[in-house]
Order: sequence, then structure tokens, then C-alpha cells
Amino acid sequence: MSKSWLIDRRHVLRGLGSFITLPLLNCMQTARAAEELAAPRRSMFVYIPNGVNTLDYQITTQGADYEFSRSLKPLEKHRSVITPISGLHHPGGLGHHHNCQKIWLTGGQLGPTDRNTISVDQKMAEVTAQHTRYPSLEIANKGDSLSWTSDGIRLPGMNRCSDIFAHLFEEPKSGTASQRRALRRKQSVLDANLEEVRSLERKMGTEDRGRLNQYLTSVRETEIRTKRADAWLDVPRPAIAAEDRKRTNREVPQVQAGDYYRTIYDLVVLAFQTDATRVVTFSSGLEGQGLAIPELGISQSRHELSHHNGDPGHMEKLTQSDTFNVEQFSYFLTRLAETPDLNGQPLLATTMSLFGSGMAYGHSHGNANLPLVLAGGTALGFRHGRHVDFNQGHFEGYQLNDPGQHYRLCSRPANTQAHMSNLLLSMAQKMGVETEQFGDSNGELDLG
Repeated sequence: MSKSWLIDRRHVLRGLGSFITLPLLNCMQTARAAEELAAPRRSMFVYIPNGVNTLDYQITTQGADYEFSRSLKPLEKHRSVITPISGLHHPGGLGHHHNCQKIWLTGGQLGPTDRNTISVDQKMAEVTAQHTRYPSLEIANKGDSLSWTSDGIRLPGMNRCSDIFAHLFEEPKSGTASQRRALRRKQSVLDANLEEVRSLERKMGTEDRGRLNQYLTSVRETEIRTKRADAWLDVPRPAIAAEDRKRTNREVPQVQAGDYYRTIYDLVVLAFQTDATRVVTFSSGLEGQGLAIPELGISQSRHELSHHNGDPGHMEKLTQSDTFNVEQFSYFLTRLAETPDLNGQPLLATTMSLFGSGMAYGHSHGNANLPLVLAGGTALGFRHGRHVDFNQGHFEGYQLNDPGQHYRLCSRPANTQAHMSNLLLSMAQKMGVETEQFGDSNGELDLG
């Protein structure tokens, strides 16, 4: 029932005065590991820019007996593990379409001079960071990710598949010693900076001290991340099987959209399987962009297609683009379902994924009735297999045969109390974040 080479997961690494828990490794398992080990909780957020062709996307019946719309049809095989959600919105985003992507995971209120608030993935990372080499992974076309720090700074995103693989699974080319020297130089700079700032604190007024405390919080967070990164240099990177390496460690041009998306999703599955990180965001483009899909004969970006002005040809291509993006997300769910966690459960059970956009109707920048699909996470307490519709009881019904009426529903919320931040709050709580408030939430969203 036990072997001498087994490692207790409570064993910790000590470095620079910091303590981190070892990641979940195969050598920590006993013959009873399937019953004994609690699998890590993970989250994935997938963003598509510029909304959808809501006339082909909208599901019109609520509850368990709903029929899949044309755009969501590729998810039908996952019916038991997904929840399409209608009627949610971000109050801070109404009328400010340029901020849709920025506040999708923050629920912030952004005016011309406002600074963003922390995104929900980074709140989750605060809980999971002590267990993984990387607190979170940001993947984003053009580099602008969905993730924002506690002091409102946007985190950069990676987009080249080979770079993401190297970041996660390969030792730094400069060598461990060189990386450690760089981290300790950074630590010395932080220490000197703190000492200088604290010498000024006694001379400051109340308002300035408040700003200083925010700054010091940011510095302390950086200090903690630096110490953890230093300690993780002593932990070998996981060995990657030849088949997985071939699948993920390669250059895939974004003009091969399907191959690119699937490789990104394979990398995320591998990151979760090896416990390199437990929190990932993936944005396929900014609101003014969005990948074209040459393999389907679509040369226009999603931004161009969204401004269709009722043109049937452009609307059809937007629907094809929507369906294509849903198909790739369905592939990701299939990979999670067929990949076992270290305790034998499929990764899909321990990973909750949110797919959607910060707009509904892109032509007029309508950002109510957001298109959202929550998937997986059944081991975290989510119950799926139904369409949850917050529009019900607040309007006269969907009128997809009258586009003008439906577009208005996508511009002004039918249910003004149905905040998307309520969903983000519930997801954060499932990840172990101890809070009763997130963004502009006004309650929890019970999907259990």
C-alpha cells in the first residue's frame, strides 16, 4: 500500500524565506490515491470578440428540454456537462462598447479616466498560486489578455504555440543560475524601493497614504511572486510524452485557424494535466479584430462581419464563424473529458470553463443578453443540462423573426438585476476564493 519513494505532498520547498506546496506528482500516489487525493480545481475562460449573430445563436426555451440553436449545435454532445446562459450583462459596460472585453472578467466601471479592477481569474490565482509553477496563463491574440491585476494593470498575453510550450515545459535557455540571479536582483530592487518609500510615509497626508498602501500592496504581491519563482527553480519540469510534445510544441500560423485553436486547447489541457497552472484565459482577438477563417472561405475579421448592416451574406459568414468557434470549444471539452486527472477523474469534472463574449449584437455594439456557456466543473458542485435564462419573466418572449425587436433585447437588459458578475462571483467561490462580492455583483448565481 506504500513505497519508500513516495513523497508526501505536504512536503514543502524552502527558498528565500518562502514556502510553496509541491505540485501534484505521480510519485506522491499510493495504491489508494484515487480515493485519497482531492483533485485540484481549475478554471478556463474563452473569449470571442464582437458578439455573435444572435438570431442564429439564441436558445429560446429555458430548462432541461431546450433545443440547441444553429450556432451552438456542436455542443449538443456535451449537453449533460454544459449550461448555456442568457440574459446576463455588465452594467458598467452598457453604452461603452470599447470596454466590453476589458471588463468581461472584472465587472468594472470604466470611464475615460477610470482604472480597471482585478479580473476574476487573478482572484482565483491568488488562491491557487501557492500550488503551481505559474499562478496563471494568459493567451491572447495581439497580446492584450483578459487578465487584470489588483492595481488595474493588464497582463500581457502569449499567442505563439511554441512559445507557450517553452514557457510551460522547457528549462530557460539562459540556465537556472542565470534566472536565479535575475530574480534576486529584482528582489534587491524591490527591497531598496520599499525602504525608500517607507522613509517618506511619515511626511504624507491621509490621501497620499491611501495611494501608497495600494502601491505597497502591489509591490508585496510582486515580491511574493518573485520568491515563489525562485523556489520553483529547484523543481524539475514535468516530462512530456513524445505524442503530446509533437501535438503542442510546434509553430501553427493563425491563418490555419482550426489547427491553431486546437493546438492552443491541447496546450491548456497539458498545462492542467501536469498542474503547471490552474487558471487560464484565452482571448482570440480584440473587439476591433477577431481571426478570419480562410479554411472556411472567410477572409474578413469578426469585426468586419459583425458590422453586417443586415447583409445576408455577411450574417451567414458571422454565423459560420460563431459555429466554428463553438466547434473548437467543443473540441476542448472533449479533450478534457478524455484526459484523466491524477486521481482518475476526467479533467472536465475538475475544470470549469466559461465561453462567451462581452457583446451580444456586434453591429450596434449591443452588450446586454451576453452569449455565455458554462461547462464542466461537476466535481466543484455545478449541475448542468439546462438552459438558464434570466430574461424569462422580464420580457414578452424572443422574437427572432423580428430582428429589430431582438436586437433591442441585446442592447438593453430585460432583467436589470441579472449581473454577469454574479456568475463570476459564484465561479470564484467554487475555486476557494473567500468573498461575498466581486465586481458589481448583487448576489450569488446558484447553478448547483
